[in-house]
Amino acid sequence: MTAPATTTTPTGTTARTATTRTATPEAAPEAAPKALYVYGIAPAGVRTPVSPGVDGAPVRLLTGSGLCAAVSPAPVRLRPRRRDLLAHQAVLDELAAQGPLLPMRFAVLSPRPEALLDQLRADAVPLSRQLEEVRGCAEFNVKGTVVPGHFADLVRRDQTLRSLALRTRRRPDYEANVRLGEALAQAVRREARRAAREVLDRLTPLAVRTAPGRTDDEQVLSVSFLLRSTDERRFRREVDALARDRGDRLALSLTGPLPCYSFVEPRPARAGR
Repeated sequence: MTAPATTTTPTGTTARTATTRTATPEAAPEAAPKALYVYGIAPAGVRTPVSPGVDGAPVRLLTGSGLCAAVSPAPVRLRPRRRDLLAHQAVLDELAAQGPLLPMRFAVLSPRPEALLDQLRADAVPLSRQLEEVRGCAEFNVKGTVVPGHFADLVRRDQTLRSLALRTRRRPDYEANVRLGEALAQAVRREARRAAREVLDRLTPLAVRTAPGRTDDEQVLSVSFLLRSTDERRFRREVDALARDRGDRLALSLTGPLPCYSFVEPRPARAGR
């Protein structure tokens, strides 16, 4: 039984539809998948990673047009198991240690070597440009979550909250307490969002580029920063200072250095099996 499978190439474009065969106990040897698991794109000439890839497969390099793609045979079943996520990261770490890298996220596939080499040739110019843009850089992610505020301070500084708190004390009941609680929660989030804007204003000039992440009512800041290696120490000091200065409103966390996932354009979609 066959089923069409559309896969994603390193630059996020859709490759030609390939036909894969569902594995069964009776499947013939030629039914083995020919798809490649893609880890990332680097300039030609890098050393082949020695770390085993996803599903323990050996990693090799496909080279063309001055670029190379790190690949391994795609497993029949691709799942985000911890050991495979760590294997994916280990391969990227080896490549990133050698120079600029355009990392792929977990589970990006190419239908066959020829299709991937064709894509490298077709996109050689934009891929090379992206590699130059991230040369000597790493990604750092800053997140900020709401901290329960100092309610007395909020009430003292906000006329609306003062009036609501006074009415609640004079005529305490369930609905009044709920209204006061909701107003306080909104004020806390408002203060945290203001602090997040202040953090972003201070950190953005230190970065080559920024990429916003997903936020919600609790995590009000999530931004990736593309930093030159020479600016990393200054950036860390600035984050530490901001965490101290605004810690009553916003809890900051810093993760990095990371492969430049957020700065690969366009970002590749995941191609599951």
